[in-house]
Amino acid sequence: MCQHKPQCPAAQAPDHDAARLTVFHPEQGWGLLCNGIVIFEDGGELLPDGRSIPVQRGARSYANAA
Repeated sequence: MCQHKPQCPAAQAPDHDAARLTVFHPEQGWGLLCNGIVIFEDGGELLPDGRSIPVQRGARSYANAA
């Protein structure tokens, strides 16, 4: 999915949330990373294969992104 250089971490990589934010809808509380992960403002994530990652303490905020 990632088209820029250097490429962002894959969805399965431990640092997958370091990927670039490509779509951001703060009014709806979600964004899409270029590796296909949907991130939510509460810190939860939805992986491209449909698995979810629950909210984690200390999750970064996307409120000021994009």
